[in-house]
Amino acid sequence: MTALHAMLHGYVESGVVPGAVALVARGDDVESVAVGHRHVGGPAPMTRDSLFRIASLTKPVTAAGVLTLVDEGRIALEDPVERWLPELAQPVVVRTPSAAVDDVVPARRPITVEDLLSSRTGWGFPSDFALPAVTALFQVQKDGRAPQAYPAPDDWLAELARVPLLYQPGEAWLYGTSSDLQGVLIARVSGRTLPEFLAERIFEPLGMRDTAFEAPAAKRDRFTSYYRPGTGGVPEPADGPDGDWSRVPAFPSGQGGLVSTADDWLRFARMLLAGGEAHGRPLLSAASVSRMTSDQLSAGQREIGRLFLEGQGWGYGGQVDINRAEPWNVPGRYGWVGGTGTTAHLVPATGTVAILLTQVAMTGPTPTALMRDFWRITA
Repeated sequence: MTALHAMLHGYVESGVVPGAVALVARGDDVESVAVGHRHVGGPAPMTRDSLFRIASLTKPVTAAGVLTLVDEGRIALEDPVERWLPELAQPVVVRTPSAAVDDVVPARRPITVEDLLSSRTGWGFPSDFALPAVTALFQVQKDGRAPQAYPAPDDWLAELARVPLLYQPGEAWLYGTSSDLQGVLIARVSGRTLPEFLAERIFEPLGMRDTAFEAPAAKRDRFTSYYRPGTGGVPEPADGPDGDWSRVPAFPSGQGGLVSTADDWLRFARMLLAGGEAHGRPLLSAASVSRMTSDQLSAGQREIGRLFLEGQGWGYGGQVDINRAEPWNVPGRYGWVGGTGTTAHLVPATGTVAILLTQVAMTGPTPTALMRDFWRITA
């Protein structure tokens, strides 16, 4: 932890990030480091309970929400989602990935629940953003780091249904869109909003008291400001209009909409390490946790997503390492990174959880040097 503190302090001193919170748990042994400040130029020091926009660290949580419905028998992995998402009943697919958006063929089969969970619906981002169908998707798939950018779920789903699939259902791993579809599916199946459902089924049972789709007034003093790399790498403010995070948005994004703390995500990770149990009670079945944290992709599907996955696999809602490409790539390691500068992983074989929360945006899918240094020290 001394080396970790020195490394993080160096990034703060050089101005790359205003602050950071890191947490490493090995079994019951938990250590944390908080360096810097919550705001550039502000007096508030970063603390272990600081609130961050965790961005894509939302994805595993949303997938777990879907799996609670699977465990209850309310939906099945093989079920076509058109039963609850009728807007997706007759999708069309571009003839080839490079084809024009009006050069389409019918989908060979319906989109299933498992397609949503494994990010193989046919919608989402590949390594090549210039493909015509991807360009069309960019008009619908907004930046999840801006919570008020989306329309209401029904309107968003209607817009998405007009965009052709890039690949046939089940054929390719594509990033992002499937997690937002998971959130809409949860709401339609349960009859609750996504925030209500996750609070009742995930956050409250696990004691994730600070995790939500908003940062209410009572917690704003712990809420970190958000930045993007500016000129010369110096962070510049990236927050939207005041109040963006003071209320639940019209579209609570299942792919990136949560605010949380390091300790709350640790509680979630420990549930997965315990095979779905929390406080002696099952939250998820062991079978669902196993599928969630196991690679679901073929070699070809991993190659399609190489820009994001860097040759590793994907389970439900998160990456699963399958190759020892770097010291931290332990086979079976599960987790992901968030575009706001966050990362969290767990290693079932060792019971290790490593979480890093910062508040400076990534500029692309490639993990930052800070993230890689964190993984190297905590491997």
